[in-house]
Amino acid sequence: MATAPAPFSVSPPHAPGLSAVPAPQHEPGTRLLVGLLLVAALVPRLGVFFVNENLFGDAVVRTELAERWLRAPHIITAYGDGAYQFGPLHMYLVGAALSVFDREVAGRVVSLLFGVLSVVPLFALTRRLFGWRAGVVAGLSFAAWGMHMQFSTTASSEAVSLFFMLATFALYAEGVDENRFLPLFQAALMLNLACALRYDAWMYIPLLTVALCFSSQDKVVSLTRAVGFGLVCLPFPLLWMQGNELMHGNPFFPVVAVEDFHRNWVKSSLGSGSNVLWRLQQLGFWPGIALLTLSPLVALLGMAGMVRAWRSRPDTRWLVAAAVVPAAYFTFRAAVLLTFVPLGRFTVTQVALLPVFVAFGFAGLVATRGPMLRKALAGVTVLVAVAVPVAMGVYTFRADGPLQTTMRPISPTSTNPVALMQVAKFLKAEVAAKGGAAALDVDPNYMDLQLAFFSGLPEERLARVRWDTFRQRMQEAHPEVLVRFDGGELAKAAGVKLEERSLVLDGVAYQKLDGFTAPLHVYRRQP
Repeated sequence: MATAPAPFSVSPPHAPGLSAVPAPQHEPGTRLLVGLLLVAALVPRLGVFFVNENLFGDAVVRTELAERWLRAPHIITAYGDGAYQFGPLHMYLVGAALSVFDREVAGRVVSLLFGVLSVVPLFALTRRLFGWRAGVVAGLSFAAWGMHMQFSTTASSEAVSLFFMLATFALYAEGVDENRFLPLFQAALMLNLACALRYDAWMYIPLLTVALCFSSQDKVVSLTRAVGFGLVCLPFPLLWMQGNELMHGNPFFPVVAVEDFHRNWVKSSLGSGSNVLWRLQQLGFWPGIALLTLSPLVALLGMAGMVRAWRSRPDTRWLVAAAVVPAAYFTFRAAVLLTFVPLGRFTVTQVALLPVFVAFGFAGLVATRGPMLRKALAGVTVLVAVAVPVAMGVYTFRADGPLQTTMRPISPTSTNPVALMQVAKFLKAEVAAKGGAAALDVDPNYMDLQLAFFSGLPEERLARVRWDTFRQRMQEAHPEVLVRFDGGELAKAAGVKLEERSLVLDGVAYQKLDGFTAPLHVYRRQP
């Protein structure tokens, strides 16, 4: 059956002004370009890998859950089967890495591998849509992306998930451009894997399926593509929903749990503050993160490229929608419905698509300008793209303060509070290494999770107020060291008497040790 050519198959004409230097007559070898981009992505990430620490993205919790899975490997079928609010695929990947690497490194190695490899589908996607030179620009912009450096060097799931999302987009573009279903089938498989990592990937199933309905002038072809792609996207989501239905009585139990957490988080964040100020902050969150982490000029060029592509390149509108629609949805929930608290890591898939459009935006702005202006803009863009992550990384590295704390989640460097790591090192050297046990208070900011992880103490030698079995563990482990947090739960618990330098818990006396800084207080059991 003859079909009309798809709008996606239009080859983009050569756009002048994509670089400040003349283009060579022939495209360099793809392997060479990809190899150079891999090196460009690896070098800065490897540079911060050895100084970064697991902190955000529930990195330590993910690692601990992966450790439990590795002790009893099985197919995780539901929220309560070992993954909780996290994707089961990440448990498998980190668990496998734990069989080779230390717990403080294993999850970070997984992120580094997939974080660096992400430049490959990004280059393939951009090259197909805008040419190889735009692909190089996208890859270099991605390599300098400060926030992604953190994701690639900590045990959170953003870097891994982004790899599968970019692979989905690259294969999707190939399938539509070449009018072949095999790449679309492969794209759907990649999206299944992304859905097994993070729940925000689920929204791309309907979004990309609907986009296929407009991918060809032949409606039969468009609908056939959409139905086929949508069906191949469903295996993991349906199996995961069935598992949660069987275990929890609700196929959407994980989503409900996460949304309840965010609603409560919004209430606690608002407190007695102004709703208007909160709403205004959320309205600018997605573009603000792009400007701060990609650097202002790269982000602005990417945004300009998206606008230009929407107007002049209908074949790229699906990709613009893939960036804009989820951002608009989450912004609406945060600013209007007040049911969602945005974090920098939630923006990763949308922000990662801006580099695709950077060269196209640059061409639109300077195509008719002189070579001096093009060179100047290109040079300043490169300088700012490098300077912003370097400055932010240095400023937040092992430095505590209100502004550093605010910037740390999006900085290239991820380090725990200095006071906390001081206590963790003490526990590791004086308690864990000597076969001892410790009791840990609950911290309102969840820093007790970090302390337990970096203490090096196994679960059987920890008594944590966060656990329901705290009193039982105290009797079994007889911890000689106790750590209390300011604002924690321990001081308010029954059976606890707190004085200036002493703490009595169920009749057992502990004496405060010197040399540690608030909000942490360290006590040693008295004979």
